[in-house]
Amino acid sequence: MSRTDRRIALATVALALLACFAGPLLAQPPAAGHLTFDDLFDAARTGATPDALAWTPDGSGLSYLWDAGDGEALWLMDAETGVTRKLFEVSALTAAANGPGETGEADDGSGATPSPAAVDAYHWAPDSSTVLIESDGDLFLWRPAEGFARLTDTPAAEEAPSFSPDGRQIAFVRDANLYLYDLADGTERALTDDGEAGVTLNATNDWVYGEEIWDRDPTGYWWSPNGAHIVYYRFDETPVDTYTLIPDPVPVYPTPKVQHYPKAGTTNPGVRLGVVDVASGAKRWLDTAVAPARGEVYLARVHWSPDSTSVAIERLNRDQTDLDLLSCDPATGGCRTILNEHADTWVDLGNDTTLLEDGRILWASARTGWRHLYLYGPPGPGGHSELIRPLTSGDWAVESVDYAGPTAAIVTAYGTGPLGAATRRILLVPYDGSPAEPLSEENGWNTARVAPDGEHWVHGWSDANHPGWQRLETAGGETVTELPETAPAFDPAALPQWTIFRIPGPGGVELPAAMLLPPNVDPSDITGEPKVPAIMYHYGCPASQVVADRWGRRGRGLWHKLMAQRGFVILMVDNRGSLFFGKRGAERAFRRMGAGNLAAQKAAVAYLDGLPFVDPERIGLWGWSGGGSNTLYALLNAPGTWRAGVAGAPVTDWHYYDTIWTERYLDRPQDNPAGYAASSPITYADHLADHLLIIHGTADDNVHPQNTLAMADALVAADKPFDMAIYPQQKHGFRGAAERHVYERIAAYFERWLKGGGAGGN
Repeated sequence: MSRTDRRIALATVALALLACFAGPLLAQPPAAGHLTFDDLFDAARTGATPDALAWTPDGSGLSYLWDAGDGEALWLMDAETGVTRKLFEVSALTAAANGPGETGEADDGSGATPSPAAVDAYHWAPDSSTVLIESDGDLFLWRPAEGFARLTDTPAAEEAPSFSPDGRQIAFVRDANLYLYDLADGTERALTDDGEAGVTLNATNDWVYGEEIWDRDPTGYWWSPNGAHIVYYRFDETPVDTYTLIPDPVPVYPTPKVQHYPKAGTTNPGVRLGVVDVASGAKRWLDTAVAPARGEVYLARVHWSPDSTSVAIERLNRDQTDLDLLSCDPATGGCRTILNEHADTWVDLGNDTTLLEDGRILWASARTGWRHLYLYGPPGPGGHSELIRPLTSGDWAVESVDYAGPTAAIVTAYGTGPLGAATRRILLVPYDGSPAEPLSEENGWNTARVAPDGEHWVHGWSDANHPGWQRLETAGGETVTELPETAPAFDPAALPQWTIFRIPGPGGVELPAAMLLPPNVDPSDITGEPKVPAIMYHYGCPASQVVADRWGRRGRGLWHKLMAQRGFVILMVDNRGSLFFGKRGAERAFRRMGAGNLAAQKAAVAYLDGLPFVDPERIGLWGWSGGGSNTLYALLNAPGTWRAGVAGAPVTDWHYYDTIWTERYLDRPQDNPAGYAASSPITYADHLADHLLIIHGTADDNVHPQNTLAMADALVAADKPFDMAIYPQQKHGFRGAAERHVYERIAAYFERWLKGGGAGGN
């Protein structure tokens, strides 16, 4: 069947779908205003909300960084009244960081103006009166009466600081060792002394744990609630092979960065968990190899019991099919298995496990195909925890536990409304088995940041077409006040508006979709004039999503609206392995990735093909990271379906990516060679028939530049023309001038090949 015949065959279906969504589509304003790249990348124009929100430990106040017009400052909002007061101006930290002096000059005698200091992170003391500040690798303390005091001033950075439970000491990591700083006398002492970068890491994460286990949280140690002990990681990196980056290739002799990075099927770092007695410094190793040990493991989560008598460890085997909860005695190091979660494919990690005061355990599991909460009892005489009851159920999922109180938890959930996983909702989940109670409406994207005492919370909301708000609310749902914000320099209502709906997918399944129409398109005009090009965006990896009913304040969110203004239809479609279809959906990609997402994106092309105003000869596809990989996979496995594609920071050969993420879905390459070959875009390099731009940063320590260079080599060997953009000093996510530059480059590429004549190049 020709493309023209296929358009005729699909026209009835497409027009019927348009009729279903005529309300929201026709509700778009006739004129969409005018976005510019200045609007996208100037924080003063995109609008702003407070940064670094944190509750005081006693729950009495909410702090945040905010510029009220006279410079950034740390503010404190009273939870009961909503009244705010400024604690300190960040500019005052500059004087503390550079030494005293009324002239503002540096204290080294140079007379130079000191560099402005920044609050990289801050932490409240347990008594809610003092603030610990991280700034440029050093630590500072702010007290209401005394102001700032510098605690450290060393060439090496102090990382992951935290107060002891009594507030008298501060633990931190320096040069891969764990230290204690005594606030009474200003002395510090090392609790470990054998740390060495690239060899032994104490109390911090190696790269693969930091990226895939802890979601880039550097913390690798945990205080006992009574402050007597600290559990900490000890990594042995010596078995791990290295990859050499050249982050900045501009100097005559560039400085290489050598990274220990375990790639799929290779050796992971060795890992142990130690317990150190804070007073004496004595150490003991936890015996995490207790049965049923299943070979190599990941020690994935650490939880102290509220009474400090035991430590719970979540242990995941390398195949990621069994997650054990161990209960360990810090005094002896002995451990026992009290709970097990098994899946024939993989078990997903989360941050939901909670040891309650009465010994019961909150546990999350996707055993039904959807991630839900379960309540287990304390370990019994046989050593195991028995299931008391499921707390949630149904074809929806608990995404996170935001607060676990004595009788109920507050959770973020998806899939509870008509738009499925496109929305997020806040629920109160009682432990007695009563139905979950909604704390937010089911539309839009709701977030919760709950005070430690559970009496107040910050309720955030937005949707795809409205920047939204943040409100301080009581546990009973009463609004205390709204947090400050600045509005965008443009009118969001005057921009192209997202419509979220479903399209026919493979096997008769409806797929979630989101679409923007250009201002010059009238969807009710079946003559289909003018014909316009389309850009499709996707990610496509297991348990992901791009169709989301939330505001995108900068970068991709507004870029798509800008491109709609420029005359492109924008379409995003999630596949059957996305969050919309739960764990069972994600398992469709087990041992073979790419094909399921390609089927969904081809269904999206068919949908566009049936719209009378879309030119099916001018459709582009793009994505970043996993979306870059899937862009390559789609173009190379369905040549001629798209006219042009842009692949940002793609994995091109799954042998090149890390152990934990890759093996979760594909198993080890030695156990699934056919799956690795079939899932890797580089396998199909000689199929390229469309215009292709590949983008990578030279400092990308997540998806190494090796991926793009290997793909380029394969395309050259196949005599296939392509375009490539390499950005010096940029990591996996671009920052600064490069972020704007790359979005302008992608826009120009689609303008050239989907709207222009496409002269020159490939």
